[in-house]
Amino acid sequence: MTAQSAAAAARATVYGYPRQGQNRELKKAVEGYWKGRVDAEALRATAAELRRANWRQLAEAGVHEVPTGDFSYYDHVLDAGVMVGAIPARHRAAVEADALDGYFAMARGTQDVAPLEMTKWFDTNYHYLVPELGPDTVFTADSSKQVAELKEALALGLTARPVLVGPVTYLLLAKPAPGVAADFDPLTLIDRLLPVYAEIVADLRAAGAEWVQLDEPALVQDRTPAELNTATRVYRDLGALTDRPKLLVASYFARLGDALPVLAKAPVEGLALDFTESAAANLDALAAVGGLPGKRLIAGVVNGRNIWVNDLEKSLGTLGTLLGLADRVDVAASCSLLHVPLDASAERDIEPQIRRWLAFARQKTAEIVTLAKGLAGGTGAIAAELAANRADLASRAGSAITRDPAVRARAAAVTDADARRSLPYAERAAAQRARLGLPLLPTTTIGSFPQTTELRTARADLRAGRIDSAGYEERIRAEIGEVISFQEKTGLDVLVHGEPERNDMVQYFAEQLTGYLATQHGWVQSYGTRYVRPPILAGDISRPEPMTVRWTTYAQSLTAKPVKGMLTGPVTMLAWSFVRDDQPLGDTARQVALALRDEVNDLEAAGTSVIQVDEPALRETLPLRAADRPAYLAWATEAFRLSTGGVRPDTQIHTHMCYAEFGDIVQAIDDLDADVISLEAARSHMQVARELAGHGYPREAGPGVYDIHSPRVPSTDEAAALLRKGLEAIPAERLWVNPDCGLKTRAWPETRTSLENLVAAARTIRTELSTS
Repeated sequence: MTAQSAAAAARATVYGYPRQGQNRELKKAVEGYWKGRVDAEALRATAAELRRANWRQLAEAGVHEVPTGDFSYYDHVLDAGVMVGAIPARHRAAVEADALDGYFAMARGTQDVAPLEMTKWFDTNYHYLVPELGPDTVFTADSSKQVAELKEALALGLTARPVLVGPVTYLLLAKPAPGVAADFDPLTLIDRLLPVYAEIVADLRAAGAEWVQLDEPALVQDRTPAELNTATRVYRDLGALTDRPKLLVASYFARLGDALPVLAKAPVEGLALDFTESAAANLDALAAVGGLPGKRLIAGVVNGRNIWVNDLEKSLGTLGTLLGLADRVDVAASCSLLHVPLDASAERDIEPQIRRWLAFARQKTAEIVTLAKGLAGGTGAIAAELAANRADLASRAGSAITRDPAVRARAAAVTDADARRSLPYAERAAAQRARLGLPLLPTTTIGSFPQTTELRTARADLRAGRIDSAGYEERIRAEIGEVISFQEKTGLDVLVHGEPERNDMVQYFAEQLTGYLATQHGWVQSYGTRYVRPPILAGDISRPEPMTVRWTTYAQSLTAKPVKGMLTGPVTMLAWSFVRDDQPLGDTARQVALALRDEVNDLEAAGTSVIQVDEPALRETLPLRAADRPAYLAWATEAFRLSTGGVRPDTQIHTHMCYAEFGDIVQAIDDLDADVISLEAARSHMQVARELAGHGYPREAGPGVYDIHSPRVPSTDEAAALLRKGLEAIPAERLWVNPDCGLKTRAWPETRTSLENLVAAARTIRTELSTS
């Protein structure tokens, strides 16, 4: 096919779409099912209607081929595990008794059975459930979900493409099951898994699929020759199948590197590649391997991870270059649109001129369709759209919102000394122990306490004018009083005020900093039924006035025990926002760090002796390629130290991280120079404690003993057993006792019992240590 005919054939498609619905109908239905207010039939009906609504919206917008199979009640990697029959032994009885309840048991656990481990999906803020595999794992095909959803779309008269997690990525994401040797490599199971995938794609072909998409994002990471050889064999064998649909292998989030020639030479009919700025090297690499003669290329030229309007002319230039490199070039976003909100037009509280800069899922779909139209028909076919796009880009570039000379001057004046504490850790630790007087194995929580219906109602009433600010603040004072009282009665050592005034750990601060925009409907799935509204970082950042001092000092006035000041760190403020793309991330991080430094210093001046600056996103923002990591970690760790470096030696700085793989950033954790770090450890069975010990981490640490992402209540014995594991790696004088994460999403009854058990476990271990 010539470049001209390839352009004429250009079509629009997407890899996935937000699942929740305009008003988070899926969240409400699933949580209603968990509480017994919604039955299984009603839940399935809600899900089916959401799928139909998504497909109709895509088709009406001009998308030629809609995705199926990307919809999930909880997580698409968990769905893949069900599809291939990889059910952990401890969950098999529940799945056999009721498939839907068993599915949710794997995701959330039960009082008697622990859930699957949860961690971040590559460098996003989406969490997936980690497959558990071992040498005895037997795979069996269950294509019922994928076939049923394909048939639903075909019944609407749509062209549909099933989307599956690819077999190589599925195994590379997996971990050894509990009780399996830690050095077991799940990729050794590929010969068992491949026949199952062959059966599933054959089922989809029989159901009417012309194409099936196999997502292999793990191949954009650094991969060993053995892993690349496995990928070669996988797609050689799948391509050799006779009774199959056409196969499209998709990658996203970064450049493919050494995996690109592997996939380019594979006997599959198409590749989907990321061509946004973060993966621009894919273009040169594709040309270097001679392109994809005779194959379909889906070009991800619209950023599926951020919310700024696309530069249509720049993207058309990229698409034009690609025309000579494939038999057919289609247009898509760089990845699934799962990672952006649904519709920017719903944001009526954002000034209309600024709203024109934004593109959520529906707007990105329109951009994709426009680019496909322009590629097929030339720029004249989209002249009006190009003119409007140029105006939007110029409006943003010239806006006063984006630049504050005072902020830029302050950031430019930062010196290395600003990002260093005045004394080394050993001397600080002695001063802090003298000031705080804490027992061995001090107990604390991560910060937030349950956000009750009453608290959410009070915030809604304040926004709607049903109560005034005085009434709202009285409700907050009462809640803080209850939280402090409970912690004192339970026996916790370092208290928190519970954060009842905070809607979200990033949004709360963003709403008080200049340069940020808040959305009302910009919900994005974080995990399961947990949705967040990432704020939009649009301009230079500063802090007009204190953000947390008032409520922290109020809480401290209620108790003689230390109350932690609670802040969200600069990297997390970036990672869990939609960040500006018109300057380096390190420059933006420095601005945020300086704003937080002002808050840290004000907390200390108000008498706060313990200040926690959370950085749960430090690991998830780590570049997927090792070569890109040193530069990122340099500015990321500097930003944290800049926010905390101005305090006295006897002020104890904490940080917190959760639900990520920490082993490859232990040096960066060390470089933060925090006095105490708390980390997720319950689901991963204290793995992080061993990783810290292996590194020789010299400071205090609290590997979590209570998994707050599950409704189950850990017993005293269970928490004590985890503490004993922690003590195998971390000396008692440096070990803290705490949950994995904040308690915002939990209910009060389970929170009370869990924390009482946590404190009892700490006391048990203290007694054991004192008598040993």
